[in-house]
Amino acid sequence: MPSIIIARMTEMWPAPFHPSPIAHTQEVPGSKSMTNRAYILSALASGPSTITGALRSRDTDLMEAALTAMGTRIEHDGETIHVTPGKLHGATVDCGLAGTVMRFVPPVAVFADGPVLFDGDAHARNRPMSTILDALRTLGASVAGETLPVTVHGNGRAEGGPVEIDASASSQFVSGLLLSAPRFERGVQIRHTGGPLPSMPHIEMTVAMLADAGVKVEASVNSWTVEPQAICGTHWVIEPDLSNAAPFLAAAAVTGGEVRIPHWPVVTTQPGATMISILERMGCEVELVADGAGHTLRVRGPEPGRLRGIRLDMSDIGELAPTVAAIAACATTATEITGIAHLRGHETDRLSALSNEINGLGGRCEELGDGLRITPTRMRGGVWHTYDDHRMATAGAIIGLVTKGVEVENIGTTSKTLPGFSDMWAGVVAQ
Repeated sequence: MPSIIIARMTEMWPAPFHPSPIAHTQEVPGSKSMTNRAYILSALASGPSTITGALRSRDTDLMEAALTAMGTRIEHDGETIHVTPGKLHGATVDCGLAGTVMRFVPPVAVFADGPVLFDGDAHARNRPMSTILDALRTLGASVAGETLPVTVHGNGRAEGGPVEIDASASSQFVSGLLLSAPRFERGVQIRHTGGPLPSMPHIEMTVAMLADAGVKVEASVNSWTVEPQAICGTHWVIEPDLSNAAPFLAAAAVTGGEVRIPHWPVVTTQPGATMISILERMGCEVELVADGAGHTLRVRGPEPGRLRGIRLDMSDIGELAPTVAAIAACATTATEITGIAHLRGHETDRLSALSNEINGLGGRCEELGDGLRITPTRMRGGVWHTYDDHRMATAGAIIGLVTKGVEVENIGTTSKTLPGFSDMWAGVVAQ
């Protein structure tokens, strides 16, 4: 068995080389962030919920399996998922590498009758967890462990109350507490005490989805208050995942082609929507076109030699950093990305990984204290390592469009949030 795993991990995918302008329309599956929040709120609700447009991926399958193991009934009927809350009980939860599972589900486990053991992939044991676990202890829960594996000894209830946390390593610590806060007997009053909060749009997404479920959140600077109240059963309609759309938009940018993404939301809390302004600053033409099914985003890349670098604080949109770094490596002027020190604690240390891989192909990427400085140079083919990180894999595919001979290690890691990516990418280059 070990030899089979090693063979799969080292499989190389020849990235399609297509430096001429592409023309492509790409349907994008549902948002992982919205899907997994909808699962949590549905499992804690006072009545049944339905979810349509949900993403099916490793991360969302792990979330579904976790909640099912704890006693939630989840049934699939075509494109509709029916979620019926049940009496929660002890279980074993596989987090994989999913931050939303390892940070959102432990607060749910507080309300189980019995112990819930959490573990995951080897690298998941290195991801920061103590902030959410210490917060649960403050709120009256019994928790054993500081990093995976950990056990939440649920007894069906928890007191709640005020809690101070340093969430500067991940906004998921705030979202994880907020999603379960209405079920605590005294509610939860969260105060962030650390440095700048990363990925604020994800917290805003959490607050907006709580409101959709009838939960009132009082929010001010670095603090959130949720009184004890019912979470209503809801019909959730999941938007396309705009961060997963980003690599396809990048393909237009680096080749000077045109990519269209249907069903682009006009108003959204997804951080991926920021790609519109980023691409415009880098020299792309962007247009949101109304059609019979809503709106389609159209991105046209600049002519060869006119893709320009930018200076950009990505503290709120760190998940887009690998995509932006890949575009920057193919531009004509330098790019400096800051505000993303927290990416060192993601699926891998993304700052180190991006610097190593861009430089390994002959590029110039300097790792900064909280970001990257990328100076475009002529790159060459070679192996692009992914570190089991889905966004590293898609970044390698982007560079491979305009750099001949790039081989991406373990392209299958994209199944974490975008199953079938390699087939979709083949469609990008098909003329």
